[in-house]
Amino acid sequence: MLSKKLKIKIYRTIILPALLYGCENWSLTLREERRLRVFENRALRRVFGPKRVEVTGKWTKLHNEELSDLYSLPNIVQVVKSRRMRWVGHVAPMVEGRGVHRVLVGKPEGKRPMRRPRRRWKDNIRMDLQEVGGGCGDWMELAQDRDRWRALVSTVMNLRVPKMRGIPCLAAEPGSFSRKTPLHGVSK
Repeated sequence: MLSKKLKIKIYRTIILPALLYGCENWSLTLREERRLRVFENRALRRVFGPKRVEVTGKWTKLHNEELSDLYSLPNIVQVVKSRRMRWVGHVAPMVEGRGVHRVLVGKPEGKRPMRRPRRRWKDNIRMDLQEVGGGCGDWMELAQDRDRWRALVSTVMNLRVPKMRGIPCLAAEPGSFSRKTPLHGVSK
C-alpha cells in the first residue's frame, strides 16, 4: 500500500511529464481541455480513493470540487496554458531569422480546405491573455519585456489578475470577459 503523498509524487513526477510532453505547442480546443480535466480527475480519484459517508456508512466517489480541494496544485489545463505562455516568452524575443521564430510568426502557403479554420496556436495565446485580462494589444510586444511577461505567466498559472503598473488593461475584472471565441461561438 502506497501512501497518498507518494502517489501524488508519482503522479506529478512520472505521469504528468509523460502526458504533457510538448504541450507548449498544442492548440487545444475546449473539448480537448475537458478531456484533459477528465483524465486528471480520474487519476486523482485513484490516488485519493473513495470517501465514506458518516451518516450512511456507504462509500462514494469524490466529486470534482472535493478533488480540487484535496489536490491544491493548479489543474492540468492551467499547467498547459502557463507552459505555452512561458514558451512564447522564450521564442518571441528571438532574432527573426531563427527557424523557431519564423514558425511562430510565419503563415503557411497554399490553399486551405473548405470549412471553418481550425483553432490556431496564436488564438490560444490570445484566449489565455484574455482570461487574465491582458488581451489589450500585441502579445508579441508584451513578450519582449521579460519581467512583465514572467508576471503574466505566473498569473496564468494562478489564474488571478495581477496588479501591474504600466499595463492598464491588466487591471480588468476576472469575470469581465467572455469565453466566446470567434472560431467556435461556444461559451464555457
